[in-house]
Amino acid sequence: MDVFADTWAWLIDGANWSGAGGAGQRLGEHLFLTVVCLAVSCAIALPVALWLGHIGRGGALAVNLSNAGRAVPTFAVLVLLGLTPLGRYGMWPTVLALVLFAVPPLLTNAYVGMREADRDAVEAARGMGMSAGQLLWRTELPLAYPLIMTGVRSAAVQIVATATLAALPGGGGLGRIITAGFRTYDTPQVVAGAVLVAALALAVEGLLVLAGRAADPMRGRRRASRRTAPASVPLKAAL
Repeated sequence: MDVFADTWAWLIDGANWSGAGGAGQRLGEHLFLTVVCLAVSCAIALPVALWLGHIGRGGALAVNLSNAGRAVPTFAVLVLLGLTPLGRYGMWPTVLALVLFAVPPLLTNAYVGMREADRDAVEAARGMGMSAGQLLWRTELPLAYPLIMTGVRSAAVQIVATATLAALPGGGGLGRIITAGFRTYDTPQVVAGAVLVAALALAVEGLLVLAGRAADPMRGRRRASRRTAPASVPLKAAL
């Protein structure tokens, strides 16, 4: 119980949040790293997944190759990239390692979402004379949107959790709080750093859930379908 009390005391101590190297600065670094890595990952994975899902060819190979990359330890990638000339450019080795880690869930979910789009709706849109681009943006993408956003949320949470490793080769973020606690044998600081990472992950996922609902291109249709769905018939009435 003393550890939890000491952790709470660490978290509410303003001295731990202010100044250079404080929790406030580390939280900002961690959030910035998450946003940059997620944006770069989406820019790489989503166009590829959407196009492969649209044409229906090569997607399985791309998904398997991206998933195979998840077997490579992220820390090993960080160290290797730090030893290359790229290591001279600050946070970019960390960004590249986290992007490689975040691409698989984005690519997999977006591709599966495109391939599992209602084929009757797709064929009906094609029969109406839609071009390939119109079919992709007006029909397939809205139908695949829920799975795409699931992949985005999964990638974002993984980036938040894995970005703590950036502190090991000397990067920033909340991982610096944890590593500093290990160096000084300060258990409450280590636990406080872990709590902050978990809280940030939950906050990022919650924000993405809200943003996903607000940006859902079929939000109105799904809401209307729920209102007009027939009520289930009680078992006794059915008998």
